[in-house]
Amino acid sequence: MTSDATGRSPLRVGLIGYGVAGSVFHAPLIAADPGLVLDTVVTANPERQARALAAHPGVRAVDSVDALWARADDLDLVVVASPNRTHTALATTALTAGLPVVVDKPIAPTAREARELAALAEARGLVLSVFQNRRWDSDFLTLRRLLAGGELGEVWRFESRFERWRPQLKGGWRESGNPAEVGGLLYDLGSHLVDQALVLFGPVASVYAEREVRRPGATADDDAFLALTHTGGVRSHLYVSATAAQLGPRFRVLGSSAGYVTYGLDPQEAALRDGARPEPGTPWGVEPESAWGRVGSGESPLTGGGRPEPSLPGDYPAFYTAVGAAIRDGAPVPVPAGEAAAALDVLEAAVRSAEHGAPVAVR
Repeated sequence: MTSDATGRSPLRVGLIGYGVAGSVFHAPLIAADPGLVLDTVVTANPERQARALAAHPGVRAVDSVDALWARADDLDLVVVASPNRTHTALATTALTAGLPVVVDKPIAPTAREARELAALAEARGLVLSVFQNRRWDSDFLTLRRLLAGGELGEVWRFESRFERWRPQLKGGWRESGNPAEVGGLLYDLGSHLVDQALVLFGPVASVYAEREVRRPGATADDDAFLALTHTGGVRSHLYVSATAAQLGPRFRVLGSSAGYVTYGLDPQEAALRDGARPEPGTPWGVEPESAWGRVGSGESPLTGGGRPEPSLPGDYPAFYTAVGAAIRDGAPVPVPAGEAAAALDVLEAAVRSAEHGAPVAVR
């Protein structure tokens, strides 16, 4: 086993799940980090096993979590990238076995379960983090820089969209209306947008939400809108949709001095899907100038208003670098479970609001 730049052996990682989350995001980012090594992949699907072995020579592919737990003493970290309904049980088992854990979002079906996991991790002195990779999107990092510099003045409204045009169902648990599956866009893409809003503007006092099932044959929400009132006064308007025939701006942030508008998604997901991998010394997550957002006031960016704002490079690899530092050195956990629980509080309030058609307080 090779050592990282510090001379220490890399942390050995067991990855549960090799669907989109496991194969596109977690496995490549783990493999690209010199402080980590992908040791074992759990998937019962023979085709996915073959893909994992081809993409990561030397990895073990096992067909059950029991086979992973049998090797718990040989591992340093477990990553849960399996269907949402399994997150709580798998994370609990890993923590009980004495292993640090990363869980894909949402960490659990409910805020209560998220806090129970956080309490278990704290009691055992173990790292527990949630994979909220969109905190390292290019446009999000750029917006944080603008806010830190005060260039927008006092922010009044934050609009954030994660929209797609997918009029045909793809099938699978993510589109299931069974509450036990924790499917639907609100808990999928909505988890990202709520997390970003909380990072930028702090706690939320109340939520108004609309939650729709629009596509023929669909049973889970595929279009949702959330209006958040933050305790600090900012209003966040969040849109997630699989039925948006025309896509809106990714961010539209309106302040007392200027606004910031950007279109399109961070390039890292597309790069990972295409097989690109982050490598030391090689540019990663760089947006072309044509994709930069614009800062200005009084005119639409689509008619040339404002000035182009250079985008900071996106940095998904930073998540696992931070996880490794938290495990080895006691550095801050990049996305603590308590923050994920706060996001679930907002999502649960959104469900109640959509049911009653009125704003509700966040518990």
